[in-house]
Amino acid sequence: MRAAIRLAIENVELGRGGPFGAVVVKDGRIIASGANAVTATNDPTAHAEVVAIRRACTALGSFQLEGCVVYCSCEPCPMCLGALYWARPDAVFFGATKEDAAAIGFDDRFIYAELERPMAERMRPMRQLLREEALVAFTKWRDSPLKVPY
Repeated sequence: MRAAIRLAIENVELGRGGPFGAVVVKDGRIIASGANAVTATNDPTAHAEVVAIRRACTALGSFQLEGCVVYCSCEPCPMCLGALYWARPDAVFFGATKEDAAAIGFDDRFIYAELERPMAERMRPMRQLLREEALVAFTKWRDSPLKVPY
């Protein structure tokens, strides 16, 4: 946890991005780490957890983090929480809370609220188009001998 917190502090001190850090640990050693790089890379998905997950999966040669533990300097946002669930680490630990983050301007409450709204009432327009055409990919996936289930 201290390594994740150190990354968050260094990220701020060096002006690289937001005050967030994350590390992935396997067998008692850090195999990957990440700090928030949203503004440094112009990538809104470059949150510390996502960066660390990507690096850990590359290091492991796997799309899952089974047998790993993730330490985050702050409670994961909705995007990072989703990424963590998809990555399937054994556990996730965090330091600061989402309320602590909101107090300094990183407030994700609107995303949680959006998830509860019907699509037609969301802040960003979301409409379904070409469902039947899109389902062709699903049929091909279901029937493919080449697929790797996850």
